[in-house]
Amino acid sequence: MASDLDSTDRKILREVVRDARISQMALAEKVGLSPTACTRRLTALEKKGVIKGYAAEIDASELGYMMTVHVHITLDKQSEDALSAFEREIAKCPDVVSCYLMSGNDDYLVHVQARDMEDYERIHKQHLSRMPGVARLHSSFAMRSVVKRGVSVSALTG
Repeated sequence: MASDLDSTDRKILREVVRDARISQMALAEKVGLSPTACTRRLTALEKKGVIKGYAAEIDASELGYMMTVHVHITLDKQSEDALSAFEREIAKCPDVVSCYLMSGNDDYLVHVQARDMEDYERIHKQHLSRMPGVARLHSSFAMRSVVKRGVSVSALTG
């Protein structure tokens, strides 16, 4: 829980968000702790589930994926069975980067990466439009990323 985190925990989190590969020694130095105390706190944050894991940030364009598409999806029904069936299938789609259940006009917001418009058309035809219960798809194409963070900065300033 956020209230359990003190300013030192938040400092540790800020540094790990900046560089998940930071050494224990460098992390301890940056947050003003001994390496042993820093490791103990880091381990506690992991055990509490505050830190869920560590991941590499990959530049998709370097892999040939030049388009980020935000797809708003509306289902024909919002029953628990319909939502579950959609979620099971969308999780299998290898082109989906993330999927969120939404409030408001759309049921889901899905982020897709595609190589180009032809590739997105394939994804749309072969995957998204065939998902169970899909009544409507609305696609928006990101022109460029302006801000991209794993967590808001204010969440780590306490």
